[in-house]
This record gives sequence, C-alpha cells and structure tokens, in this order.
Amino acid sequence: MRSPRTLAAATLVAAAVWAPPSASAVTPPPVDENLLPAPAPPGPPQPTTRFGDCVTADPTASDTGGRPGQVAGQDLRAVWALTRGAGQTVAVIDTGVARHRRLPHLRAGGDYVSSGDGTDDCDGHGTAVAAIIGAAPDPTGNGFTGIAPDVSIMAIRQSSNKFRADTDPAGSGYGDVATLAAAVRTAADLGATVINISSVACLPAGAGLDDRALGAALAYAVDVKNVVVVTAAGNTDGPGQCPAGNPDASSDWADVAVVASPAWYDDFVLTVASVGPGGVASPFTLAGPWVDVAAPGEDIVSLAAAGEDTVRVTGTSYAAPTVSAVAALVRARFPELTARQVMRRIEDTARHPGAGWNAEVGHGLVDALAAVSGGSSPRPTPSTEPLTLTPAAPVTDTGARDTALRAAVICVALSVAVAAGARSRRRRDPVPGD
Repeated sequence: MRSPRTLAAATLVAAAVWAPPSASAVTPPPVDENLLPAPAPPGPPQPTTRFGDCVTADPTASDTGGRPGQVAGQDLRAVWALTRGAGQTVAVIDTGVARHRRLPHLRAGGDYVSSGDGTDDCDGHGTAVAAIIGAAPDPTGNGFTGIAPDVSIMAIRQSSNKFRADTDPAGSGYGDVATLAAAVRTAADLGATVINISSVACLPAGAGLDDRALGAALAYAVDVKNVVVVTAAGNTDGPGQCPAGNPDASSDWADVAVVASPAWYDDFVLTVASVGPGGVASPFTLAGPWVDVAAPGEDIVSLAAAGEDTVRVTGTSYAAPTVSAVAALVRARFPELTARQVMRRIEDTARHPGAGWNAEVGHGLVDALAAVSGGSSPRPTPSTEPLTLTPAAPVTDTGARDTALRAAVICVALSVAVAAGARSRRRRDPVPGD
C-alpha cells in the first residue's frame, strides 16, 4: 500500500541512445576507459531550480514499532563483537544526506543537483539509505541502528525529484547516467571504500542506453581505486519504474526483456534484489542475470530527512544499503581483501537458494555474520543455511514504497541491434586477483 508520502528520488534519465553492433544477446557496452569522466569539482552541468517543496515528516509514514525489516535474520550483536565498520567510508550517491544527530560520521562529498555540498536532502531518499548503513544507536533506545554504525558516510547528491534544469521548465526531476558517472568517479577519488547506488535506469532490451561513461567510471572505481560498488536491482511496481520485468531471465542474457543500469555492469557491481519476510523475492524486485545477492527490502526502518521521526520504507533502494554496510564490515574486518574479493566473499557466504543461483535473488540472502567470520580467506566455504528470514512484527503502515530513482522507462520506437558476444559472469567465472 502506498503512503501519501513517498521517499522517492529523481528520475534517472537516459542521456542518449547508443546503437551497438548486431549480435544474438543483450550485453552492456564494452568499457572504454577513454570515456571516464575527467576529474572536476562536483556541480550540476547546467543551472537548476527547485520547483517542489522539500519533504517533511509525515505521520502516515512514521515507524509504528516492531522489528526493523533490515535486521531480520541477522545476528548483529555477534557481528559487532568482531567489527562495527570503523575506518570505512561508504559513499551514498543519491538525493543527498541530511545532517542528523544520528549520522555523526557524515562528510560532504559534493552536489550535482544544486550549489550545496551533498548534505541537503530535499527528497528524503538518500537520508533513509544512509541511515540503514550507518545510523548511530538512539540513546532513547528505539531499537533502530545502522548495520555498520561506526562507518563514515560520504554524501553526494546526484539526483532529485524536486529540481529540474532551467532549460526544461516541464521537467519532473534532475539527474541522469552522465551525472551518475561523474559522481562515481568523485566518490572513488575522495577515498570511498564502498559506494552505494540506490538508483536505476531501465529500458527495454535492445533500445540502447548510452551509459558508457558510467561503465568506465565503475571500472575505474573497482579496478583502479579498489572500491566495492553496490547497486539496487530496481523495482517494477509502479509508474515511472522499470517495465514489467524479466520473468524468463536466467543466466542466458538472450532471455532479458528489460535492462537496468548500473546493475547490468555485473563485472563491476554487486546488484541487490529485495526479499520480504520468509526470504521470498519481493513481487516488485527486477529479476535479471546480473542479480548477485538479496537483502530485506520490505518493512525497513530508517530516518526521516526532517525532524526526529523514523519511517518504514520498502523497495530495492533499501535492500542495497544493507549489502553496502556488510561490505564495509568485511573491509574493516579483512583490510587485506581487494574490492573484488570482498564482493566474492559476500556472494559465497550468502544463504543460497536450494536450487542454486537464480535471477530473482542471485546467490541468496546476504549473511553479515558469515561474511565477517570464518577466517581471512577471500574464498570461504559457502553457507548451507536455507534462505529463510524471521518475519518482522506487524505494523499499521508499511511506509513509503521506494521508486529506486523512479527508474526511467525509455520507450523508444527505434530498432537498434544488440552488442556482440556473451559476457562472463562473476557468479560463475574466476575473479581476477582472487
């Protein structure tokens, strides 16, 4: 059920259409390092204006008690006995992250929407994402704490539903794959050890989204700057989100009907699907051969950007930060592991589906304790625990249903061929550097 208040980010729009060479399977464009955005101070590439009111606390989305969905099935006390994430910096590339007493380790990273420094959040989306990762415990004891409460959060505002370009007076948001590419490079250059991207651009397979600069930025972050990049799979449950999905998606990319960026750059990102109570894939989570792991994305508790309220939210945007937090915990616990080894460890220690990897939940539910324990080997023995979750306590309102940056559906009446060659998958092939 939708709340009247929606914690939604700006539409991530496709900047251009790219026509790759003809072939038989859908793949992302090849990475071209020459398209890496040049280093530059963060800022919108064109003047923008805020056209909507910023979000305020709304009682209809407020937390009504009960166990936070994101900690279901996780033994955080045991995890925190080993590490709380100190020394790690998670860049939240989103709608900004508001300064809040429960985000004491927040640092400014830059603003691609307006003239701020990244610590303004007019939409409320980025603050909710950041708090899932690193909110400090509340002295009043309301039971909500970030998964990695000692990490630093780097706030980068890259999109907003409350701003539009001055050249587009009818626009309904700001931020695209080009500004996302620039933000990824900035986060990597500023020292992030983990990057969280809870935004998705979706379009029908074969339409051809020109996100090659983003691909180059992701490759730079992972292979040059040694950063773990985590991204949301995307939602299919409403207007402005991904199309109907990939009901036939498997390891065969030929079955893909809808592509999602940056998720489809699977060699460089951990793509996170959403599950609900019981470990079942959420009905809105976008399936695909790029899905790596899953995390709870329903009935999630987090912070409101304004005031002291906590809210309950739902969506793959709020599944991704749980995995980003686990990545930070692993990096703090095992600093010798490379970014690729950390990603592999999270996959290998997930609670695997009975039949093995699948396109809905990937390798299964992320397991924080398994990921941070069991020695320092980058290739631990996979967990055999079934994919199950402890159901969260009932609440009177499920909160705002996330739009994963209202994943832009690009419907083009244009025939374009698809890229050549099948792409190797991290879930099957050896990881370079392992």
